Formats: sequence, C-alpha cells, structure tokens
Amino acid sequence: MGLFRLLFWIAIIAAAFWLWRRVTRPARRSEPKRQNPAPMVRCAHCGVYLPREEALTKADQWYCSQAHLKQGPKPGER
Repeated sequence: MGLFRLLFWIAIIAAAFWLWRRVTRPARRSEPKRQNPAPMVRCAHCGVYLPREEALTKADQWYCSQAHLKQGPKPGER
C-alpha cells in the first residue's frame, strides 16, 4: 500500500508541474506563411511601381492608369 501511495503522489506532483509549466510559458506563435511577392512593374509614364496584375500594358510597356496608357511613355523616353 505504501508503494501505491508513493507512486500516486509522484504522479500528482508530475501532473501539477506539467500544468504549471504549460500555463506559465508564453504560447508559441506560429509564423504566418509568407506568400510570394507579386511581380512589380514600372509605369512607363510616371515611374510608379505597381503589381503586374493591376497594371495595363501596351506595346511591352506597363502603365498604372488608363490616362497614362492614353498619354503613352514619358516624353524623352522610348
């Protein structure tokens, strides 16, 4: 009966220690998954960079807006 009581108290102390450590440790935060950055292109008129999905293209040149597409490349360039 004495051995059973000793094992019982060892189990209780081990469980209490495990719970105490679990409560006192800060939660592990998993790092958010990094997404691949969107390919960026430069507007041929104003030089602003924007994601390729949002850009307009004409003759292998990229533009940030319909107005810049109509105006074409900046004077003095291509």
